[in-house]
Amino acid sequence: MEGRRAMEKLTEELVGLAERKLGRRRAKKLRRDISFFRNFAGTREYPKYFWVCRYDIYKQALQRTAEDLAAKGELREPGDLYYLDLEELQSLLRTGKAYRSKIERRRGEYRRFARLTPPRLMFSDGEVPEPDRRDGLPAGALTGLGVSAGIVEGRARVVRSLGEAIMEKGDILVTAFTDPSWTPVFVSISGLVTEVGGMMTHGAVITREYGLPAVVGVADATRLIHDGDRIRLDGEMGFVQILLN
Repeated sequence: MEGRRAMEKLTEELVGLAERKLGRRRAKKLRRDISFFRNFAGTREYPKYFWVCRYDIYKQALQRTAEDLAAKGELREPGDLYYLDLEELQSLLRTGKAYRSKIERRRGEYRRFARLTPPRLMFSDGEVPEPDRRDGLPAGALTGLGVSAGIVEGRARVVRSLGEAIMEKGDILVTAFTDPSWTPVFVSISGLVTEVGGMMTHGAVITREYGLPAVVGVADATRLIHDGDRIRLDGEMGFVQILLN
């Protein structure tokens, strides 16, 4: 209620200012625009929501197909399906042609790439800039970008994929990045640390909405912080301190 009254007061101030400087007609249009955007800005998420729902249907159909192919012995395991492109999958369904060597090669490539740690920033000429050094931080602190203010201490849960995200109330989530599929996890956590991100990336926006401290862009966070470590996260100064491991 207080927030609504504050918004209405601000609206009247803006409309009054517009009327004095731009005239009554444009001030009237401004009032309509403010009302429109206040009421309908949230609908911008609807297209994304419906696409995600549709992708879930596709994913379930693919998973059932993968399980059927594995049961027939045409795939060694259901997960093999995701190492095929669409044309190869269609060929496998039509002819039963095996792609096992190609699947194993791609699985190996995926594992090799997953172990790589790309630089946070690389210029077009290949230069990798060194991060700025900050003074006044605790010794050994891991630095990043504070995107949601607040300080919290708790148990670190280092999670490398959404399937591993089994959280307990108060845990601090430490991961490479988050996307909309991670949103339900935020109900349980008390803070967020990611290896990549900025002020407008998913994790930053959601933690601000939930009032959770967050630091993003902490290089090698999932390697330097161990699962179960007790850590302190400062979302204003932008650092993470390992208290006990």
